[in-house]
Amino acid sequence: MPPELEKLQSLIDRGRSAMAALWPPIAEPYDWVFRTAHILADTCAAGDLVRDRLAGLTNAMAETLVGPLAAAKQHFLKMTASYWPGLFWCYDVPGLPRTNNDLEQFFGSVRYHQRRATGRKQPGPALVVRGIARLIAASATQHGSFTAADLAEADPAQWAELRHDLDEHRQRRVDHRRFRRDPERYLKRLEDLFVQSRLPA
Repeated sequence: MPPELEKLQSLIDRGRSAMAALWPPIAEPYDWVFRTAHILADTCAAGDLVRDRLAGLTNAMAETLVGPLAAAKQHFLKMTASYWPGLFWCYDVPGLPRTNNDLEQFFGSVRYHQRRATGRKQPGPALVVRGIARLIAASATQHGSFTAADLAEADPAQWAELRHDLDEHRQRRVDHRRFRRDPERYLKRLEDLFVQSRLPA
């Protein structure tokens, strides 16, 4: 073996000897993370199956919150629980971005096309207020066009619910703007509405 490689081997052996006592506490959490990544990487499984597998793994992890890295395990479980509601949609919805990087590319594409269409560098108020509908529309139209027959198949109840949510979002922005412009007048109006609601009919 060349002297350079012998020196490198010696450094590696010394490092392994010095760190040998520190590795066992790390090995178990490393195994948990590796198994979690393996479960989430199964793109062929249905969302329910992936959810059940990950739930079994996190439950097993919750039963072993001991040792020097117990706080790290607890943090891992806390963050997993916070992402849980939206963690499995990508397994059941074809084309849905799986990672934050994919989502950022998706939003970046929408911002790019809006800048090209409007000439504005910053997102317009309409994208903020109606983003939930415009983002979906922007994504859908990139994959094909829609006919009147396609639109006629929309569920009127879902459409009305979406319009109601969008109107509520718009009204909240209107209220915020009115409060910023004249806080005293805005609060006085709320007080008057409250007093009127308490008066007998």
